[in-house]
Amino acid sequence: MEEVKNEFKPFGLKWWLCGVLIVVIIAAAATGALTTDLAGAFALMLAIGIICNEIGERIPIWNDYIGGGLVLIFLASAVLFTYNIIPKKYATSIGSIVMGNKVNFLTLFIIFLITGSILALNRKLLIRSFAGYIPAIFGGLIGAAGLGILGGFVFGISPQLIILNYVLPIMGGGNGAGAVPLSQIYETVTGDKAAHYYTFAITILTIANIFAIITAALLHKVGKMKPSWTGDGSTLMKKDFEEETADKAVTPSLTDLGGAFFLTLGLYALGRLFAKSILPTIFGVAIHPFAYMIVFVALVAASGVVPESTKAAAKRLQAFMTTNMILIIMVGVGVDTDINELLAAINLENVVIALLIVLGAIFGSAIVGKWVGFYPIDTAITAGLCMANRGGSGDLAVLGASKRMGLIAYAQLSSRLGGGIVLIIGSIMFGALIGGK
Repeated sequence: MEEVKNEFKPFGLKWWLCGVLIVVIIAAAATGALTTDLAGAFALMLAIGIICNEIGERIPIWNDYIGGGLVLIFLASAVLFTYNIIPKKYATSIGSIVMGNKVNFLTLFIIFLITGSILALNRKLLIRSFAGYIPAIFGGLIGAAGLGILGGFVFGISPQLIILNYVLPIMGGGNGAGAVPLSQIYETVTGDKAAHYYTFAITILTIANIFAIITAALLHKVGKMKPSWTGDGSTLMKKDFEEETADKAVTPSLTDLGGAFFLTLGLYALGRLFAKSILPTIFGVAIHPFAYMIVFVALVAASGVVPESTKAAAKRLQAFMTTNMILIIMVGVGVDTDINELLAAINLENVVIALLIVLGAIFGSAIVGKWVGFYPIDTAITAGLCMANRGGSGDLAVLGASKRMGLIAYAQLSSRLGGGIVLIIGSIMFGALIGGK
């Protein structure tokens, strides 16, 4: 019986069957027979993901301290596609169809994680945790700025330049939501080309993103050694009261799964409606559809209108995504990463300052999080590291490395709402420190 229990079954299949399928998919891609549509792209991405995940989960030290299989998928995919080891047409297919605007599977993945993670929370816990989250974000920002400025003193860089060129792009919510609009603000205020700011911003952000993933894995290890510092991977706050719903053994039907599926899409559409038509900006700051969606899912969850069977179904859909589809996402994130760009940016000055900013985000958010009653490790991962990465894809890499996909809603608050806060700060600081000269 023990042999059956420990049988090697990659992706739930018998090892030989999984191996045959992988060989067939790779052969089809090598000969160009594999299609470049969604089915073909998914097949190739899963083949790469399964191989790297199984290897990464078994490498000593790497598994415990670097992030295991998911991080290896990310880095190996970046190497494979940067050096065109995988045919170019499949890289284009993955980049434009799966991860790009044509299909954008990343968005579909994230909205199911948001809905499942929020609906799974107790109503009182939900309200209390969201109320304390903004202070934790500010704690991470202050910590990042503090240690970043300290690093600047070491290398002779002024606090002004550390804030503008290092802290803001790293903590700005990623590339599209952070580095790009920051560079546009820079151009508007200074008259200099946005590309001059963006080139360095995306470089330092890429380095910080790697540190965010690695430190997320380390924090997961710390959580194992200090269980009192972390929760169950789905909430930031200790459950100091009885759960409102005692029945946790609800088994969703296929109809319930359909209802949760449609509920998720409807709430996403509501978020888009507000972000694009009804209330696109608040105090001049654009609000991301995910930020609106998080608010609406939280309101629906707090209202109690969603049946327990539908909540259980949403949680099941989330579990399916985080267990299986995460392999596809990590390959897609790797395709979007240029290894040469990353290597070219690695010098002592950039590496040390980026690391200090990431550590500052961890300690600042963890300290404030503990002060407001949160688990410090989970707060450091979401309010800290998910501010210091490359946005949506970075959130998934950080949560994957830390084994905390259930915290996606908080991670998205960091990237979207926290990123908006950074843009406001950036607008003020560019004008005060540069525009006034």
